[in-house]
Amino acid sequence: MTTQRPTTDTEAQTQVPQTAPEAAAAPEAAAAPPSQKSAFDVTDLNLFYGGFHAVKDVNMKVARNKVTAFIGSSGCGKSTVLRSLNRMHEVIRGARAEGTVLLEGEDIYHSSVDPVLVRRKVGMVFQAPNPFPTMTIYENVAAGLKLNRTRMSKADMDQVVEESLNGAHLWTEVKDRLNKPGSGLSGGQQQRLCIARAIAVKPEVLLMDEPASALDPIATLAIEDLIHQLKKDYTIVIVTHNMQQASRASDYTAFFNLEATGMPGHLVEMDDTETIFSRPREKSTEDYVSGRFG
Repeated sequence: MTTQRPTTDTEAQTQVPQTAPEAAAAPEAAAAPPSQKSAFDVTDLNLFYGGFHAVKDVNMKVARNKVTAFIGSSGCGKSTVLRSLNRMHEVIRGARAEGTVLLEGEDIYHSSVDPVLVRRKVGMVFQAPNPFPTMTIYENVAAGLKLNRTRMSKADMDQVVEESLNGAHLWTEVKDRLNKPGSGLSGGQQQRLCIARAIAVKPEVLLMDEPASALDPIATLAIEDLIHQLKKDYTIVIVTHNMQQASRASDYTAFFNLEATGMPGHLVEMDDTETIFSRPREKSTEDYVSGRFG
């Protein structure tokens, strides 16, 4: 049965240069290989802003404990789809989703499902590092636990903070200044602090919306290395405009496009990253990854 909930992302409203019309990929062509167990199963997902159809007919499987990259030109809806995976789009009034999104077999849009619990299972790291400016490094990591009203002793909290900072490859850099403001860290360190904050609540999935776009090349490579390490414990989905990053950091890649300005975005094709970058099925995918448009 089709479900309806609010959904959005301002990305889908961005005006982009018109591209040549093309047909959306068939659902079976968009799925990850069946040999991989999936964390998400997305069926006939359509996303709207009021009367504007932002993304149409997305069918995909997101492999468990792998990194999946969403690529495509600005305005094609890739961030919209990303945020639909933990119902973050619902914060924008007038938006809605139709279709089915299963997380480990559970429909996250079912009327009985609390979106807060969904977001606890599916964490989000945003494009710009956003540590809480009035909080210390320690308080930033512990913030999610406190927001979720997780009761634990100071010793247990200390352990979770240390484990999370270690998981984000940040502990050795900040262990002697945990009571200093998180905003005093470098950009790359702030982004890793935000990742530590996200994993402190033990999610199953991490969504990352262009997590390195505001960072220098050295910090970008540190984030990519961290992503490789984190996939041992988490399913990771990233949005990126950086083709080199997608090819380096992801196991699977999904290419989104739109037929023309003002038309809904759609999933063109999805496959393992090597195939997408070397032997894509669709010419538009080849043109995009080779830099001919986008």
